[in-house]
Amino acid sequence: MDVAKLAGVSAMTVSRVFNAPHSVHAKTLAKVQAAVASTGYVPNRGAGGLRSSKTRLVSAVVPTLSGPVFLETVEALNSRLQQQGYQLMVGQSGYNSSTEDELVRDIIGRRPDGIVLTGVLPSALGRQRLLAAGIPIVETWDVALDPIDMLVGFSHEAVGRSVADFLLQKGRQRLALIGGDDPRSVRRAEAFKAAVQAQGAAAPITHLVPAPTKLSDGRRALRSILQSNLAIDGVFCSSDMLALGVLTEARVAGIDVPADLAVVGFGDLNFAADLDPALTTVRIDGRRIGQIAADCIVERAAGRRPAEMVVDVGFTIVRRASA
Repeated sequence: MDVAKLAGVSAMTVSRVFNAPHSVHAKTLAKVQAAVASTGYVPNRGAGGLRSSKTRLVSAVVPTLSGPVFLETVEALNSRLQQQGYQLMVGQSGYNSSTEDELVRDIIGRRPDGIVLTGVLPSALGRQRLLAAGIPIVETWDVALDPIDMLVGFSHEAVGRSVADFLLQKGRQRLALIGGDDPRSVRRAEAFKAAVQAQGAAAPITHLVPAPTKLSDGRRALRSILQSNLAIDGVFCSSDMLALGVLTEARVAGIDVPADLAVVGFGDLNFAADLDPALTTVRIDGRRIGQIAADCIVERAAGRRPAEMVVDVGFTIVRRASA
């Protein structure tokens, strides 16, 4: 065992550190813990009983289970895996990298046949643990130059730039961005602002709210902008739920959408087309992401390399009445 060799102790001592740390001398405990940290090693929590070499279990990590934006991906992932005889276990990480690291560590300890992450894992420690585990990994809902293993997603920066182009081409010049404070939303926001300014328009007003975002956040954000006497004629929201809040507050304030204010959301949730006015939004094919991620895990678990290790599913701006 690399940890035992690095710490200069026996494999049995390493096992005691994980299973009965109170029985290990403090100096030895510190040496083993330092070796664990440097290697990214996570113990196999399922190794104590009789088990086959395959668990037929896949773990998925999502930021939130309360919002519907990732639901389509999880449902498609679960359905596709079940067709191949696998079961899906879902964990909620929140929008906190330390919580995500702890969850990933616990998942690795149970040695599933694959792990599907929402987004690109930002933590160096988390990445090290996943690389050391040798478990098939699919990062989703994002793109990266250096994925841990496999990746299925889209560019958040490209979304921001495309929405900026869309609103500017509509003749909107005084723009606002209402978004969550999670990393993916912030990257869309930064790309949106940069694209707007690159085309000579004024810097967009930015209003960030804690993720996961809610309808009430959208209402309060637009109300705050209006109370500051800041004139805007277009707003990009980082979620359809925020956009719904903006539409609600605009109606209360007597603002005509889209004549006076264009509104664009993100996610194309199941209510977006049925609003009045129907919401213009960015559509992500979450079902395709889930299906491809499942296929990648199944291929790798069978010892085969997927035809594509990185898949960019792209996105679509669905043009409706709100913009």
